Amino acid sequence: MAPLLGLHHVTAIAGDPRGNLDFYTRVLGLRLVKKTVNFDDPGTYHLYYGDEGGHPGTITTFFPWPGARRGRRGAGQVTVTSFAAPPASLGYWSERLERHGVTAERSEILDEELLAFEDPDGLKLEIVGVPGAADRPAWAGGPVPVEHAIRGFAHVTLAEQGYEATAQLLGEVMGFRLVAESGNRFRYAVGAGGAAARVDVLCTPDAPPGRIAVGTVHHVAWRVAGDAEQGEWRERLVSRGLDVTPVLDRRYFRSIYYREPGGVLFEIATDPPGFTLDEGFDRLGTALTLPPWLEPYRAPIEAALPPLGEVPARV
Repeated sequence: MAPLLGLHHVTAIAGDPRGNLDFYTRVLGLRLVKKTVNFDDPGTYHLYYGDEGGHPGTITTFFPWPGARRGRRGAGQVTVTSFAAPPASLGYWSERLERHGVTAERSEILDEELLAFEDPDGLKLEIVGVPGAADRPAWAGGPVPVEHAIRGFAHVTLAEQGYEATAQLLGEVMGFRLVAESGNRFRYAVGAGGAAARVDVLCTPDAPPGRIAVGTVHHVAWRVAGDAEQGEWRERLVSRGLDVTPVLDRRYFRSIYYREPGGVLFEIATDPPGFTLDEGFDRLGTALTLPPWLEPYRAPIEAALPPLGEVPARV
């Protein structure tokens, strides 16, 4: 069967939507490629950031919950979301983050240099110097010079109280292979082994369970090429005893969800149809888009959402 293609997106919980928008577009230089709502809770925004076209493997999404309590990072969670940038750009990013009042710590993990910092809600992020990142597409119209721009994901980090069951799922069921390790960190890759296809697993037996709320990751999604491949993966996961949802229509992709043994919520999402389904490329993220089944309720939905402000097509 077709292998997973790597990371599709990471979805997290934010607090203030305006602050979230400012940080990810004006500080990190990502493009707002879709402004919509949580289809399961239409009173909440769902904001998608990515590269210029919102390609799978570059997409960070948020449900903003204004006034909600902070979450707690811990076992059973994605505890770090790591973006890729050219290794020579880390100096630029260190200075840029400092100018914007963001404290970043420079370090090295598994022979890669990185900057570790937090977003305004306490979500832990990294910018990793990834060899070959400069060959990936970047947003030429963003506020960050294209030669330094973020180029999608480097990897995500899972914190697990027990390591073996998660490792077995990744290796025996999902097709990942162990490519590096150091201490309690184990790095896995899938497919051709590119940076966007990596996941780090931290064995943290003494860590308390995490609590999903503001400043934490809700789930991580893996890529497949289309519906047929997703169907094959669903059958495979169910045959291994996992509790997998039916296919859900997320408008810009289709999704199935399940929990890995340590408790992290996984999703497998299709690459198509993509974010230009209901907006032209030059207008991505500039209007509130709703799926057809919510369009009749546009007026009350817009009235319930907090103001976000006008978002230009290019920042």
